[in-house]
Amino acid sequence: QVQPVESGGGLVQPGGSLRLSCAGSGVTLDYRAIAWFRQAPGKEREGVSCISSSGGSTYYADSVKGRFTISRDNAKATVYLQMNYLKPEDTAVYFCATVVFCSGFGPKQSDVDSWGRGTQVTVSS
Repeated sequence: QVQPVESGGGLVQPGGSLRLSCAGSGVTLDYRAIAWFRQAPGKEREGVSCISSSGGSTYYADSVKGRFTISRDNAKATVYLQMNYLKPEDTAVYFCATVVFCSGFGPKQSDVDSWGRGTQVTVSS
């Protein structure tokens, strides 16, 4: 089973940027659809973005549309989530996951094959 591994989280001021990376452990991700979820304290885990295995289809939740960009470099077997204009409400643990497909309605937890362990993103002044 492919185990995604996230990196790139940290502390950033409001309005700042971070880039999260998701790579596979042992097996490459280059033939998998990938989704990013996030979970803030006391809240349910929500699907933020996803990208198809080819990179031709993407999805963004309304809360991040226009600020976040998902991309993939299949040569490096890595998926990225570029997060710009970060807000305090973006503070959460961000999880990368392999999913059955990237739906135009957004990723659902029931679509997940494998979860990463998560990386903390904190937006605070």
